[in-house]
Amino acid sequence: MLSTIVFVLFVSMVLIAIYDVFQTKHSITRNYPLIGHIRFIAESLGPYLRAFFYARDREEKPFNRTERSWIYRASKNASAVVSFGTTRNLNEKGSMYFVSSPFPVQEIDAIKTKPITIGPHARNPYTTTSLINISGMSYGSISKNAVIALAKGAKLSGCWMNTGEGGLTEYHLAGGCDLVAQIGTAKYGYRTLDGKLSDECLRKAASYPQVKMFEIKLSQGAKPGRGGLLPAKKVTAEIAAIRGIAPHEDSISPNRFPEINSAEDLLDMINHVREVTGKPTGFKVVLGNYDWLHVLFKLINKRGVESAPDFITLDGKEGGTGAAPISLTDYMGLPLAESLPALVDLLNQYSLRERIKVIASGKLVTPSMVCWALCVGADFVNSARGFLFALGCIQAMRCHTNNCPTGITTHNAFLMRGLDPTDKSVRVGHYVKNLEQEVGEICHSCGVHEPRELTRAHLRMVSAFGTSVAFSELYPDVIPDKSPSTS
Repeated sequence: MLSTIVFVLFVSMVLIAIYDVFQTKHSITRNYPLIGHIRFIAESLGPYLRAFFYARDREEKPFNRTERSWIYRASKNASAVVSFGTTRNLNEKGSMYFVSSPFPVQEIDAIKTKPITIGPHARNPYTTTSLINISGMSYGSISKNAVIALAKGAKLSGCWMNTGEGGLTEYHLAGGCDLVAQIGTAKYGYRTLDGKLSDECLRKAASYPQVKMFEIKLSQGAKPGRGGLLPAKKVTAEIAAIRGIAPHEDSISPNRFPEINSAEDLLDMINHVREVTGKPTGFKVVLGNYDWLHVLFKLINKRGVESAPDFITLDGKEGGTGAAPISLTDYMGLPLAESLPALVDLLNQYSLRERIKVIASGKLVTPSMVCWALCVGADFVNSARGFLFALGCIQAMRCHTNNCPTGITTHNAFLMRGLDPTDKSVRVGHYVKNLEQEVGEICHSCGVHEPRELTRAHLRMVSAFGTSVAFSELYPDVIPDKSPSTS
């Protein structure tokens, strides 16, 4: 038996070597038969070897081991206590600190978030106490089991879940959580046969009590200027039927809404969706510049504040995606650190800050990053990848291949079976609970009772000189402009 195996291996190696010598595609294996394959094997294993053996705890990208480990512990409801001191580089430019109060809030006081009402001018405003919510991930980009686990986990934790641009499905509804229905540029789930926005489909989605809001997705942080991309291998017959497209072909959304060519068109669509559905309506965007926001906000003040979007979901360029060209992921759009304070300041300048709620999104997966966003001025925080880690994601970066080893971003039945929605939904609930608890600890240390009481005065950032500067000095409060140009 052993001799047979050895003989088969020997013959196989000889055949591979002969093939290598005569093939013309790869120079390395042509010149170095058999041995040349070691190079390709090492290259394919390189990312995993670096991640697990060579990368330091705080140097891996896009999420380092320290960040991932905290999320894993939080989702398992395990202790996040550490010893001996921080491993952060405390003097690195851009590092942030929170300002501790000499009289912190006593820890016996549990963190409490006050209810916030979104869309006061809609027929059905949405009032919620949630703080951290699940960002848009469509059924298609993630598996059925993942959608169900997230929906059930959102219900357990009291947060909302964004459907992503793939449409509202029975799997989103199965969890019983509050939902934000996203309308992408392809209008999947909300389109007529000729690709126009369908009022009938909007009314049907709005008829579900769980659907609390609608979000018009203009762009996404990881790929501004490019529509959603779902590779053909992930477009199953069921997903194709939900989206109204052909199965087993690439699902490519347009890079923009053909109906929206200006700020006027954007407000028109927002008001149309809000009027048809009766639900609060806003938009999601990644910023490249701020000029068009001046135009938009002036137009809102001219039309009246009731015409304003009920919320703006601001995605930073550091946001994630299942599939995107590297040229856009690396170089297009502004990071949240720059765009979030600018958006909040512009809303204040045009006296729209109370009217329009701000939802921040983009690598806000740990308590410190959530508190950073709240200090800068966000009302809510959305996360996608934080919840993926809570489901068991190992950052294999194979989301677009349909071969996700954890069953999250695949429709392969064998791989999907590894993700048990009942177990993972509990982990999602734990993640939100422990994230909010540590946000509360930072708040109490700063001397505030409620997360949204955090201000820029509670945050400091390290300058180029190695000393920290109050964020309120870097970005002072903006006084509303009462000049005629804003009216």
